[in-house]
Amino acid sequence: MNLKDLIKEGINTISSLYPEGEAREMVLAYLEHRIGTTRHTHILNPDYVVGDELVPDIRDAYSRMASGEPLQYVTGQAYFYGREFHVTPDVLIPRPETEILCRTALSPMVDKGTLDPRVEPTALTHPLAGGGMSCVPLSTIGPKRVLDLCTGSGCIAWTLVLEMPGTEVTGVDISDSALAVASGQDFAEEMTRTGAKVPEFLKADVLGEPLTDIGMFDVIVSNPPYVMDSEKALMRSNVLDHEPHLALFVPDDDPLVFYRAVAVWALKLLKSGGRGVVEINEALGEETAEIYRNAGFSHVHIIKDLNDKDRFVAFIR
Repeated sequence: MNLKDLIKEGINTISSLYPEGEAREMVLAYLEHRIGTTRHTHILNPDYVVGDELVPDIRDAYSRMASGEPLQYVTGQAYFYGREFHVTPDVLIPRPETEILCRTALSPMVDKGTLDPRVEPTALTHPLAGGGMSCVPLSTIGPKRVLDLCTGSGCIAWTLVLEMPGTEVTGVDISDSALAVASGQDFAEEMTRTGAKVPEFLKADVLGEPLTDIGMFDVIVSNPPYVMDSEKALMRSNVLDHEPHLALFVPDDDPLVFYRAVAVWALKLLKSGGRGVVEINEALGEETAEIYRNAGFSHVHIIKDLNDKDRFVAFIR
């Protein structure tokens, strides 16, 4: 079948659910994954033919996307922090804004005005590096032990160990299925090249008592459930009908339950001078920050995302 015709068929199939431009991008991305074409193959080679044996699987994928199933679940892949992660409907699809949480965790200082974590932190200007302001590699000043609560796909945990080889990261989740996805991520080649350590993944309920036999940590991060039940009506069906509700929603009458729990874990497991970073509901920034102020943490402040919305709260023990 001619590639141009196959692209047109895909766009027509899923454009009832998505705007035409978005539908086109999804079709081109899927075909790039499935048959190795690029976004310009059909233009540069208008006679390109896709083998008949591949067409049924491609049409099945189109049907899945037309039903609202996210492209990332159809392909089993999602990109985060420049890497390809395996995802299934048992875990949330990593969002670009969560990369800021990783950058904040990787940064040697998170105090307001010291660092904009939205800037790529391959090397940072640090006032404690000696001789005023100079650039130092993250590996020389970054955290050595990190705890990732509600780890899900493990995208945060894996990103931290790979961006800063030598760091030990422990990921915690209540879902056996999510932990299987997290522990099954494959970055063997990069780990061999960099000497990064494999994250440890443990099952525990973050709303329960903190684990007592895992040591102390320099950094605690968390992207917990924070979407209120009443906000479901505002969500697109491809998220609402396909992504795990366990990882998304909290009750309207207690939307900050996970942040109080993270504070308890941080009080018991965060070293003095250690820092925490949590992703938050944009509508509850000040309320979330107040939890950490009341718990006795210092330097509590809100960090905005790329759309200038309240998205993270950072604090120091």
